[in-house]
Amino acid sequence: MAEIFVLVEHRQGKIRDITYEMLGVGENIASQRGAFSTAVLLGHNVKNFAEELATRASKVLVVEDEKLEHFNSILYQKALSSLISKYQSLLTLMGHTAFGMDLAPSLSVEMGFPLVTDCIGISLEESRLRAIRSIYGGKVNANVSLRESKGYIATIRPGVFSPKMPGEKKGRIVIEPSPLAETIDAKKFIEYIEAPITGEDITQAEIIVSVGQGIGGPEHIPMIEEVAKSLGGVIACSRPVVDRNWLPKERQVGISGKTVKPKVYIAIGISGAFQHVTAMQGSETIIAINKDPRAPIFAVADYGIVDDFQNVIPILKEKTKGIK
Repeated sequence: MAEIFVLVEHRQGKIRDITYEMLGVGENIASQRGAFSTAVLLGHNVKNFAEELATRASKVLVVEDEKLEHFNSILYQKALSSLISKYQSLLTLMGHTAFGMDLAPSLSVEMGFPLVTDCIGISLEESRLRAIRSIYGGKVNANVSLRESKGYIATIRPGVFSPKMPGEKKGRIVIEPSPLAETIDAKKFIEYIEAPITGEDITQAEIIVSVGQGIGGPEHIPMIEEVAKSLGGVIACSRPVVDRNWLPKERQVGISGKTVKPKVYIAIGISGAFQHVTAMQGSETIIAINKDPRAPIFAVADYGIVDDFQNVIPILKEKTKGIK
């Protein structure tokens, strides 16, 4: 039976969210093709990861080696190409992250497999891999079809697909021997350097109140931020707000900013350009406030208010007093 490989991305003792999103994608494709999804876990002392992944995948392939403790694209490529050759996987998924972008191109060349990157939609139809990619800065979605091949490689944009949730039935855990015999010094891990945290991390917030250029000017931001805080949330924004220096870059939601998945996302004066929507459409509940009834944001909103935000915010402010 054909297999869909999902390369597990982990760092500093944690599995990254993109892994669970890819497992969801892999399962959907596998069910359509009569195949099954396989989580490929490369690392050192990762037994706890394997047990957790077994609740979300049909099978977990594990390669344990001290050399794989930290990500190194040369070593990962050698281990992964060995597994692909052995199991003849039909499709290998990676995150469109620094991790995947470093590894996928060279693996594609070695295996002779077509590669499609930054996918926001993906499927296997007949004998070809088809994908949807955002191009021209998010202005156009391109439907691409890859040439026929015995295998494919694709990188998946984080934050676009729903994660695979744990199931009651556990998949098999298969331990594979490491193919890494010699030490490779061409590239080596030195250390992790964490980026300095300035202000609040909007990616961790459960409630986000986000503003766009439709609010008219920065003088309205304090009032909106007060509402955000009264809800126990944080304030964020679209790119035009950052470009006008109304809020700092770390508050930006969008393709060139941050991807968020809060429980509640309130969009105020945001038109809903694809660049912004892509990075927040995974929110559990989306509420849009915009005076333009034709604003694209309403297409993804669960609830919409067509009105000037200055009429809505005072009412919202009054209603949220004491909620937290």
